[in-house]
Amino acid sequence: MDLKTIYREIVNEHNLHPEHKESLVQPTYELQGANPTCGDDITLQLEVGEDGIISRGAFTGSGCAVSQASTDIMLELIEGKTKDEALALVKSFMAMVHGTATEEELEILDEAQALKDVAHMPARAKCATLAWHTLEKMLAE
Repeated sequence: MDLKTIYREIVNEHNLHPEHKESLVQPTYELQGANPTCGDDITLQLEVGEDGIISRGAFTGSGCAVSQASTDIMLELIEGKTKDEALALVKSFMAMVHGTATEEELEILDEAQALKDVAHMPARAKCATLAWHTLEKMLAE
């Protein structure tokens, strides 16, 4: 099985069976993100403990398979991380999408590497980065 097939399966799995698509009862942070170009619309929610660790992440909303899968993958990656570690993942993801990521940055992205090919598709890049931009804005405020 080639890498593109594996990546396609990862995106399909996270789109069809997202583990984080739900609403949290009392999120610490909540922010809506939208991509008016294609209609993707998400609301990100995070629970962050007093220790600064992201204990849970969730999202609601709708959009294309790429935006939904990217959001679910991102939330899976940031759970158990500090805000600074999550922001470092955002930086690595953006570098990947822009085609400038180092091997080390790609490695820490784990399953998010499945979205690497969006670097060659500008319209899809906006879909893939919606959740990541929303997270960055949320944690910066």
